[in-house]
Amino acid sequence: MKIGDKEWATQQRVVKLLRDLPGYTYLGNWEDKPRTSPIEDERLRQYLLRQGYGPVLVTGALLKLHQAADNVTVSLYERNKAVYQLLRYGIPVKPEAGKPEVTVKLVRWDAPLANDYGVAQEVTVPGGPGGHEKRPDVVLYLNGIAVGVLELKRSTVSVQEGIRQNLDNQKKLFIEHFFSTVQLVMAGSDTEGLRYGTTGTEATYYLEWLEDGEEPAHDLDRHLTQLCSPARLLSLLHDFVIYDRGTKKLCRPNQYFGVLAAREYVARKEGGVVWHTQGSGKSLTMVWLAKWLLETRPQARVLLLTDRDELDEQIEKVFRGVNETIYRTKNGRDLVTQLHKAEPRLLCSLIHKFGRRKDDAGYEEYLRELAAGLGGGEFRAKGELWVLVDECHRTQSGKLHEAMKKLLGAGATLIGFTGTPLLKTDKKNTLETFGPFIHTYKMDAAVRDGVVLELRYEARDIEQYIGSPKKIDAWFEAKTAGLNDYTKAALKRRWGTMQQVLSAKGRLEIIAQDIIEDMTLRPRLHSGRGNALLVAGSIEEACKYYELFLSKGFTKCAIVTSYEPHISQAKGQGLGTGAATADLFKYDTYQKMLGGKTAEDFEQDVKNQFVDHPAQMKLLIVVDKLLTGFDAPSASYLYIDKQMRDHGLFQAICRVNRLDGEDKEYGYVVDYKDLFKSLAAAIKDYTQEAFDGYDKKDVEGLLSNRLTAGRKRLDEVREQLRALCEPAGTSPTQEQYIAYFCGNPAKADDLKATEGRRRDLYKYTMALLRAYADLAAELPAAGYTAAEAVAVKHEVTHYEALRETVKIASGEAPDLKAYEPDMRQLLDMYVKAEDSEKLAEMEDLGLIELIVQRGADVAANGLPKQIRASKEAVAETIANNVRRLIIEETATNPKYYGTMSKLLEGLVEERRKGALEYAAYLAQITELCRQMKAKEAASGPAYPAALDSAGKKALYDQLENNETLSLAADAAIQYVKKDNWIGNRGKEIEVRNALVGCGLSKEEAEKLLEVVRAQREYR
Repeated sequence: MKIGDKEWATQQRVVKLLRDLPGYTYLGNWEDKPRTSPIEDERLRQYLLRQGYGPVLVTGALLKLHQAADNVTVSLYERNKAVYQLLRYGIPVKPEAGKPEVTVKLVRWDAPLANDYGVAQEVTVPGGPGGHEKRPDVVLYLNGIAVGVLELKRSTVSVQEGIRQNLDNQKKLFIEHFFSTVQLVMAGSDTEGLRYGTTGTEATYYLEWLEDGEEPAHDLDRHLTQLCSPARLLSLLHDFVIYDRGTKKLCRPNQYFGVLAAREYVARKEGGVVWHTQGSGKSLTMVWLAKWLLETRPQARVLLLTDRDELDEQIEKVFRGVNETIYRTKNGRDLVTQLHKAEPRLLCSLIHKFGRRKDDAGYEEYLRELAAGLGGGEFRAKGELWVLVDECHRTQSGKLHEAMKKLLGAGATLIGFTGTPLLKTDKKNTLETFGPFIHTYKMDAAVRDGVVLELRYEARDIEQYIGSPKKIDAWFEAKTAGLNDYTKAALKRRWGTMQQVLSAKGRLEIIAQDIIEDMTLRPRLHSGRGNALLVAGSIEEACKYYELFLSKGFTKCAIVTSYEPHISQAKGQGLGTGAATADLFKYDTYQKMLGGKTAEDFEQDVKNQFVDHPAQMKLLIVVDKLLTGFDAPSASYLYIDKQMRDHGLFQAICRVNRLDGEDKEYGYVVDYKDLFKSLAAAIKDYTQEAFDGYDKKDVEGLLSNRLTAGRKRLDEVREQLRALCEPAGTSPTQEQYIAYFCGNPAKADDLKATEGRRRDLYKYTMALLRAYADLAAELPAAGYTAAEAVAVKHEVTHYEALRETVKIASGEAPDLKAYEPDMRQLLDMYVKAEDSEKLAEMEDLGLIELIVQRGADVAANGLPKQIRASKEAVAETIANNVRRLIIEETATNPKYYGTMSKLLEGLVEERRKGALEYAAYLAQITELCRQMKAKEAASGPAYPAALDSAGKKALYDQLENNETLSLAADAAIQYVKKDNWIGNRGKEIEVRNALVGCGLSKEEAEKLLEVVRAQREYR
């Protein structure tokens, strides 16, 4: 397919592909057949009748389904959850009074081809109350119920634009109500393939579908066929949808195929090990397997085991979060008591409750004690026992495993789960205990698939700077290379006061200062969007670090360790020299930090701040805590000043590989201990030294050299920008760029149609600036020649200037300002635009407001110099800003802004034909802007004096200039409207009926209601 082909060609091919799948029917193009509901009543009715349900049952089922889907009093999440329950389990309906309920099954889950699959395109959906109409490209129906939505993009537009469209459509402002039944939300293009999620999935978490073992191919047709074939679609919807504490989730490919593989072992009653790397959703994989076991095997009981109390508690939280009743055993006696009974079917427990004694006889004695606790009766675990063991590499060996097998009996089957590779020394024992690997999903595959982020590694040699002012100064030069002169000078003034101080201090103080400098220079840390963990070697060292940070004015930090201060630790600790012992130092430091709170409450508070408000808690200093467990907080940076290796190190560095918004592109690991001995090595190998307990192939791809990875990313995003801008022409002028990214302002739909291009430009330029900032100080070290480094800097400046031009030319500058604080900081540090003061005023007020206040000629002087240099570019920029105002305000008064739109088109055409001089054009466009801001009549007589508000004027325009009727309608609305009436259908009907009472028909009143909802004065 050629670059630039429209979505339509792709859409037609995709629709044909789907309609040719077994069981699918083409329902048609519904552009001119609006759908107010995601349920096609007649289609569902006919399906249920064919299944043998009588008319009364069918009517009752439809009524209950609509009650769940149309319940606007609850959130989309709750509505969707209620509908899903009916889809999955059926709807209980009474055939008649006194008769027992019959469950009406909406879907034949057991027979995929017994269902009715439909595909419709261009499905026009009117907005809900107060919302706007939208038209999804493709909708998939299952027995007449909309379960899938697909947005397609042409090859020159990022698939992310399709994802954003889906997210917009789920807002109340658009067609939220249509998604109450939807389970699968997709976006695709021929160049980037297919991405999928479900309702409420954030853009970051949309994934590419890949079959097990398949390499990414961006094959739209193949992956769409795989995902939407009847058997696969029903399998996903029936067994892999979960509502988890307010978030709906659909499985990732590794979770899907991991569970399917485990089912095959279950069928043979064989155990094994599932190795799914940290961050890939191992806990939910266990949930889906446990749910399937309990649902499909009537005698099954599931026991989930872990070896740490906090993990035991976390597993309980996970299952309760998805509405699964799980029993958490209190102790060994309680565990055996529960296993001896037929209920509960789902339990979790600490594995050490199977035996706490360390000697061989101790295990036997412990088992006898547990059996005796049952009243002397013979103990036997009831039911078909399936044991899912979390982090199995740590827990199953020696007598402990024997004790567990003896207690549970030979009939129990063990399935181990691990998120870390197995150590070479453990691998044999673990595989002998559990069986072979059932399914593996290693870190390199998870990074490739976008499930977790790439980890960039840097070993920092701090020791070389200790005791030398000259070396300290060289350190400053190295850290600030690449900054512009203004920023470097500002930092230099501060640095001068620290130079002598640091040169006389030890390594901890230099490390503390190094981290503080990162908080200034690293974009994500500076912006407040990111945070960091510092791993100290001991609790005492953690306290020293904390005191050092405070002494340097860095207060957004805290210590989280297992230490709890007690007054006994302070007694008798004085040395008589004024110096504190280690115990007294820890006690005093903690007392000062806790501020009267308990250690437990303080830890919870700072963890919440760290996760929810990272700008207020940028750094947590830890030793062992918060480095393991699925609910340990993720971070952007990990600083290591502790000897670590193997499992401990693996789990710690995985704290920074979690997804967290588009501006987090990788996790960063800074190693002050040189754990991989890489500082002196010519070839950087991050599979040896600290990881030499693992097989090399098991940890390959875990860590990337920061310079290699940084250069790769910088070159990638440069190429993305070149490809995006290529259709604008060879060496395009400003006018050509504006036309390409904003369209023709004389055409009402062009600005909206080119929105995807602009979003890609903004996104890629921000990515370019972040990638450049990461390497600016080390471009030569990353392999760029001096000439190439200059060219890179030129490209960064060029694309940033283009972004600024397009942002203002499209009228989007004020809207985007709030989302770009980190962008502004990077610009100030690395690019420093000369027009920053003028542009700040334009971002605050917007071009239209400046035109109204000062006139178009004066306002034009505030535009970026690259736009000011061309009258044509100025004219297009102003016209596009007026067009944006018309688009944004049309809902408040369609007739008025329709007239204004035609006036704008006329002005633009006159100017383009040369019939209107530049000065006259500026004067006329200034008057047009003034009229719109003042809500003055565009042509003909002025509004009657009694129409003294925007709302009354809007009513007057819609009601054919009938002043009496307009005033009567205004009075009726003001009298009858209640608090929060917009969006509440009952209250809206009262307003509509009041308008009918003024003499309008029901249809006229309903149409006018759309305009009334948009008026601020009627809210």
